Amino acid sequence: MSGSVKSNVFGTSGTIAAAAGGLKWEAVVTASTVTVESNRGYFINTTSNACTVTLPASPGVGDQIILLDYARTWDTNAVTIDSNGNDFQNSSDAYVVDYDTEGQGLNIVFSGSTIGWIPNSDVANALTAEAPVIQRGIFGFGANDNTRFSLTNLVNSSGVVAADVTGVGTIRQQLSAASYGYDKGIFRGGYDGDSKYGLSNLINNLGVVAADVAKVGDARVNGAAASYGAGLAIFAFGESGGSAVNDKNLVNINGVVAADAAGAGTARDGLAAAGFGGDKAIFAHGRASGEVSMSNLVNNSGAIASDVTGVGTARRQITGASFAGGDRGIIYAGYDGSNEISTSNLISNQGVVAADASAVGTGGKGGAGTSYGGDKAIFAFGSGPSDGIVNTRRLVNSSGTVASDANGVGTVRYYPAATGYSNVAN
Repeated sequence: MSGSVKSNVFGTSGTIAAAAGGLKWEAVVTASTVTVESNRGYFINTTSNACTVTLPASPGVGDQIILLDYARTWDTNAVTIDSNGNDFQNSSDAYVVDYDTEGQGLNIVFSGSTIGWIPNSDVANALTAEAPVIQRGIFGFGANDNTRFSLTNLVNSSGVVAADVTGVGTIRQQLSAASYGYDKGIFRGGYDGDSKYGLSNLINNLGVVAADVAKVGDARVNGAAASYGAGLAIFAFGESGGSAVNDKNLVNINGVVAADAAGAGTARDGLAAAGFGGDKAIFAHGRASGEVSMSNLVNNSGAIASDVTGVGTARRQITGASFAGGDRGIIYAGYDGSNEISTSNLISNQGVVAADASAVGTGGKGGAGTSYGGDKAIFAFGSGPSDGIVNTRRLVNSSGTVASDANGVGTVRYYPAATGYSNVAN
């Protein structure tokens, strides 16, 4: 075949009208091929693959077909029209007809054998929904020497950390946390000095922590977690059964933790995670046989990619957070095998880790971080190189600049977890 009939997008808004008497709408199409019928509508989902749509071989004049971009993915995986022996806009079936615009809707009508199928409308829906941004955060659990806690501290949309709230759930340290459902959070895993856990605690959009939810998957400590996709979360890596692992557990939009699934990349613990690009995540650095600076990207389906050669100082017991409304991320502080440090590395909206930024604050290991205020982040708690265990906080502005130490609030401790919750500023 030769030639090409380009997508003919007339505008950024419009109306797709049903034929007189209405159309019958079929189930969502996810296959790579589908043969359609006249006077019907089809939702074409190309999230996982492109799709070739074969039109009827013997349509009648006035027959109508509507195709809609179900998941706004036609720009990634296009829809190809096979006109099945008939012309399409006066071009023969030998030509290739592709529709590859995000959010596109196609309404075609058969005009007869001379011109064939004609688009009555061929428009892209300009409305791209934006996920609400996290406004508040919560720090929870942790330890101070041999004393462990289940208490929490809320963070408002101005980055102010509130006083201790009496804890709920099993006391523990070295757990992980992430946001899910756009405005809620979840704590998972941890260690109480004797036992390791796979249990979890949900956090509602008011920052209230619920009672323990029974263990799903292996008990795990020193892993990391982040949001990804559309209101989803992922826990991965860490230490389980005395060994580092790269297993993952996905969390759905209702906060239900899935069973262990095989991960990817070097098994390690003491790493950090952050969201980026609005719907993706990254796991970075940590400890394998020693401190490492590698990273692993997570796509918006929760698949973890293989190792990417590291950038920045290799270190463990670090923390990460998203900022800029989830578009970018940052990892901060940690232990390089000899010293507790306070360097940071920015993560672009493509998941690229930048070189070390100049050290700010006392830094240290075993702190936690979360986004807040829609476009900012906060790191707090941990153990500093000279101050011992602290509740110090360090704010991160919308450009990713880490501020100097500020006085914290709440019980000093290390190895807590933190996550964002709520879309309401206060």
